[in-house]
Amino acid sequence: MHIVSSMKMQRGVSTVRAAAAVMVVVVILIAALVLSSSSAKKSSTSTSAVESTASSQVGAPLVTYSADAYATEVTSLLGGFSSSTGVKVAPVKSGGSTADASAIEAGAPDDVFVSSSLGATSPRYLGNLTANWAIEFATDQLVLAYSNSTTQTAATTNVIGLANTAIKSNATSDWDSFFTALVRGTVKVGISAPAQDPGGLRAWLVLEAAGYLYSGGNQQAYVSALLSDKGNVTAASAADLVAPLQAGEIQFLFTYRSAAISNHLNYVALDSHVNLGTPSLGPFYSQFSYTDSAGVTKGGPIALCITIPLSVVNSVEAMEFVQYVVQNAKSLSTFGLVPLTPALLYANMPPPAAIQQLMTQGLVVNNGALL
Repeated sequence: MHIVSSMKMQRGVSTVRAAAAVMVVVVILIAALVLSSSSAKKSSTSTSAVESTASSQVGAPLVTYSADAYATEVTSLLGGFSSSTGVKVAPVKSGGSTADASAIEAGAPDDVFVSSSLGATSPRYLGNLTANWAIEFATDQLVLAYSNSTTQTAATTNVIGLANTAIKSNATSDWDSFFTALVRGTVKVGISAPAQDPGGLRAWLVLEAAGYLYSGGNQQAYVSALLSDKGNVTAASAADLVAPLQAGEIQFLFTYRSAAISNHLNYVALDSHVNLGTPSLGPFYSQFSYTDSAGVTKGGPIALCITIPLSVVNSVEAMEFVQYVVQNAKSLSTFGLVPLTPALLYANMPPPAAIQQLMTQGLVVNNGALL
């Protein structure tokens, strides 16, 4: 009896131990499952975060800074580019070219920079963000614009009449009469701030060239007269002076021909030796210069150029847009611009492969260093 009871007790103990072992195993399995589930959730959360970050970067629109005088033309190019490629584009950011360059150099987000000044794309203004290359793809010229409101006074009617006479005769004496009347202070002439807008700087170069040609070689003749008679009105950009011109607050405005056309303004067309619009006259234009806090700027042909600052985010799309612009510059003739065929490359180092491909195709030729 005693032996049987002892055996029963041993069996009971064994059963308890086995049950306990099973429970331990079950607990371990449950713990493993919990840890596995937690790890999977963390992994899923981490993956979702990465995917969310990636999706927030993919498809960001192409950001473009443009000289404000050419915002309409650049918007047209961006529209055609987006339609043909599907690339999203942001509304153009515009201002004076040197002001644009300063904003980009200071860290403003930008993928493409379209400038009316080659110098604004160089290290002088873009600093360490310059790509050290830029492509000129169209030319323009400076004109003297006026609105219907301008013709309401005898003084402005007289200036316009003298301009028409000079255009017909192209005589030195007639051009001198026109410029003398323009700068004597009886009319207000809009000239944008040279430090912010190359258009303003070029207006003073136009007056220098005119003085040299029509006032006995005196480059400062018309410049000095306009300043002493306080006949000039300034603003950050030529675009800011369009409304005052249309309202009759100023009577004339030095601006680009394309801008005059875009704003439906009348204008006086100046001689090619004065208007900075003929590339072959570059050596002649370079005789004239403007000096300010940024240094000395020599005259040169007016040209629209494009580059990709080193702050670029959408690098592939930006280069595709550069290629599109070179290939479709002919469309700009409807805006009064003259497309350059081939386009001109200015570079301080070998250009990117995509630009070299354009050169191989004969669409771009090297025209020297970007100074």
